[in-house]
Amino acid sequence: AGTLDRTVSSCIERGQLRVLNERVATKRRIFEQYRQLLADLPGITFMPKPPYGRCNRWLTVILIDGAEFGSTPDQVRLALEAENIESRPIWKPMHLQPVFRGCRVHGGDVSERLFREGLCLPSGTAMSLEDVERVAMIIRGCLKRDRKAET
Repeated sequence: AGTLDRTVSSCIERGQLRVLNERVATKRRIFEQYRQLLADLPGITFMPKPPYGRCNRWLTVILIDGAEFGSTPDQVRLALEAENIESRPIWKPMHLQPVFRGCRVHGGDVSERLFREGLCLPSGTAMSLEDVERVAMIIRGCLKRDRKAET
């Protein structure tokens, strides 16, 4: 079974490599659409492009400053969920996982802030411009009324 499993895995990987460039281009397009649709909102920032290499934008993540935006990342997640749209918090830092409770931690402030303020948006390669616009519209709807008057 081991040889057959490796053969099947190799075939799948070769097939996916054929569409890799197309999928990465789609992920980048989705990220740019979100950025264009949400960049003007107070308290919303996007994960920056690293100064090295090229980002594949495998995942679209926004940071939400709840005080500035008027809604927390969890409130935005629940608003999306109410419309049957899945989003999720950024992964919980290892040092906050129960299995590591009581272990020594070096640093952790950045990962804690990302976990507290981050939200992973839908970014599957099957998403259309209309899908991205719908998600962005719901997020824009989470901007508190008093913040809307200022913008």
